[in-house]
Amino acid sequence: MRVRFTKMQGAGNDFVVLDATRAPLALDNVQLKTLGDRRFGVGADQILVVEKAARPGVDFGYRIFNGGSGDEVEHCGNGARCFVRYVHDKGLSDKKTLAVETMNRRLELRLQDDGRVTVDMGPPDFDPAHVPFDTTWLAPRSADSGLPFWPVELGEGQTVELAVVSMGNPHAVQIVADVDAAPVAAQGPRIERHVRFAQGVNAGFMQLVSRGAIRLRVFERGAGETLACGTGACAAVAVGIRLGLLDAKVDVETRGGTLTIEWQGKASPMLMTGPAETVFEGEIEL
Repeated sequence: MRVRFTKMQGAGNDFVVLDATRAPLALDNVQLKTLGDRRFGVGADQILVVEKAARPGVDFGYRIFNGGSGDEVEHCGNGARCFVRYVHDKGLSDKKTLAVETMNRRLELRLQDDGRVTVDMGPPDFDPAHVPFDTTWLAPRSADSGLPFWPVELGEGQTVELAVVSMGNPHAVQIVADVDAAPVAAQGPRIERHVRFAQGVNAGFMQLVSRGAIRLRVFERGAGETLACGTGACAAVAVGIRLGLLDAKVDVETRGGTLTIEWQGKASPMLMTGPAETVFEGEIEL
């Protein structure tokens, strides 16, 4: 089975994009992992599949699979930006603003005149049950804002304090003094697979730089540490704003580039703006 693909990246978060608008594309878990493999396949953090809209009021369907595990996941902000660039560049739509449907939500994507893309990510959800996160263990430490930080035991006498939030996918955010020195490789896998997160979690390590800037590293569920994570950037900024430490517009410096996140609080949607670029195209035998 020969499959045409486009390799794209947004702030270093890279994707294989597949067009399933003309005919259904059914790939099994092994084929998806092959696409994501950086030695035996194309290599990507996630595989994105563009599909026909399933209902009125939506322009496209949008499915996301982890490149490492082949598992389908709920959301990917950097991938959403690449999605809108892809459908525009391929002539699948000439709209500057698109409505797409993922596994569990509807997104609005807007192509800017400067080539960057803004994604309406929806509001953050701080209800632990929606992450989901088991709150029946150790009691949290509550900040003045009322946002709880949950002590999570990682073994060997090590405990970290995490704020949990859903951006349509699960996130656990901790504040660190220096993101370069943060134990991402050691703690990331333990947090990702911790038993208190029933569906796993993306582990974020946030350094506060100023009221308008943070630095961030994210160990992504099923993918490991990536150069950028759009939903992780939103989750970190949401936590910082809830704590009163950040303003409503924040630049997030990741290892792959800078994302701009805006949030007016409460039920307002989070807006994420950043780059989306095509790297190359090709075919692969699966």
